[in-house]
Amino acid sequence: MNEHIELLMNHRSVRKFEAKPLTKEQIEAIVTCAQAASTSSFIQAYTIIGITDPEKKKKLAEVAGEQSYVANNGHFFIFCADLARHERIGEMENKDVLPSIESTEKFMVALIDTALAAQNAAIAAESMGLGICYIGGLRNNLKEVCKLLKTPKRVLPLFGMAVGFPAQMTDKKPRLPLQEIYHENEYQQNMEEDREQLNIYNQIISEYYSDRTNGARNDTWTGQMANMLERKTRMYMKEFVESVGMKLN
Repeated sequence: MNEHIELLMNHRSVRKFEAKPLTKEQIEAIVTCAQAASTSSFIQAYTIIGITDPEKKKKLAEVAGEQSYVANNGHFFIFCADLARHERIGEMENKDVLPSIESTEKFMVALIDTALAAQNAAIAAESMGLGICYIGGLRNNLKEVCKLLKTPKRVLPLFGMAVGFPAQMTDKKPRLPLQEIYHENEYQQNMEEDREQLNIYNQIISEYYSDRTNGARNDTWTGQMANMLERKTRMYMKEFVESVGMKLN
């Protein structure tokens, strides 16, 4: 074990921050580390938007489901898949790039590039003693988010990241057993063993919630996931993604 592994394994979402803004140097270091992440074929298909306007933060918090920590943090970053830049490149170089950038493959590249950059940003922030929380709730209403951010065609906001000085730290949430995640050589399919591992994990999660809430909550992971997946949410996404000029082919 070394300090880098300890940092990674100590991650937890922070949802309460001190009323203290990040410095310009901290913001630039986080973004520069994001840019240092791996990128498919050097395409760098993402843009990061930092939100400092309190009114915009408030409106984004409303979109995200009234999450107060979207408005109250040290800095709020929004990570966007961005192929608009590459359309401009085609125009600059007089090349027909549209069939490529409108493909499902390049859409996936943009999503993966953005996620890799964001995780680098998260690790950089945590290495400075800051806390972070990913905000997927922005996808509740991407039309409104795009309007607030004035994003052009072929730019898709994917998620936010609240960053700041932690005012409160929660216990680390237990992850799935390693055997559930890591398979060697091929996908292992043993329904009996899988059910056994999930039952053990359910007990761990139930105890975690019970301890964290003084017995007010003791739901299992499989129960939580089944209930969540049974609800149809953000079902507009396919049409919206295509409306901004992505994943057309």
